[in-house]
Amino acid sequence: MPGRPHVILMVTMTDRWMFRLGPRAAVAEANLICFPYAGGGAATFRLWPGRLPSQLAVWVVRLPGRASRLDEPAVADMAALADGIAEAVTARADVPFMFFGHSMGAVLACETAHALARRQAPMPLHLIVSGRRPPGMPGMEAPIHRLPDDAFIAAVGDRYGAIPAELIREPEVMALMLPGLRADFTALETFQPGPRAPLDCPISVFGGVHDRLAPRAHLEAWRGQTTGPVRLRLFPGGHFYLNDQHAALLAEVSTVAAPMLRDAVMSDASA
Repeated sequence: MPGRPHVILMVTMTDRWMFRLGPRAAVAEANLICFPYAGGGAATFRLWPGRLPSQLAVWVVRLPGRASRLDEPAVADMAALADGIAEAVTARADVPFMFFGHSMGAVLACETAHALARRQAPMPLHLIVSGRRPPGMPGMEAPIHRLPDDAFIAAVGDRYGAIPAELIREPEVMALMLPGLRADFTALETFQPGPRAPLDCPISVFGGVHDRLAPRAHLEAWRGQTTGPVRLRLFPGGHFYLNDQHAALLAEVSTVAAPMLRDAVMSDASA
């Protein structure tokens, strides 16, 4: 499995909100839908199809204002983003699916699950949230989405260390990145969920042992987001532990996906 070739592929040109990673010929029994962190994209998940069970198709959410949707205005509203993604997920709910979201992606994955529940649409069989406190829980860091451009870029770099210095030195590249990145932080920092029933799907909560932005107490708070079981797993590292603990993380994702894949195969066999 680690040696299986990987190909980044857009399976359909009509689905703006999601695209599939991996070889076109792969037949999936279930879908893993991945929600990137603020400013992130497919690169985070590029190796996943070759290192997860072959029956599990890996899809990545893509938001307006970046990559192939660069000609669209970025959306700075968490509920609007969740509604758009929920529509795309519903259209592909012919097989069972689960969500994985890191940092901002954890909040967006959770809100997409709630958007599906409001539609009475098929729900994810498992929600994996990583490196983020649950929606509505106050954080320790000050909001930065209203800062002037230079101060905003500096604050993102200081807090997350996520913008390579060579990009910061390229004004044209930053001009393309900045609207989407600022929209992500605006959506994240201004979102306050209203009263709603908790989800009922199992939740796995992942985090880095040394992540000061998502300490254990914040991760434990996800227990109030569902009536289903909640399991916490910490990995060595900080906020971007998933880049350093790739093998251990994907082994854990495979373990979470195993019951869904087993049930899907048994359902196909009995059909």
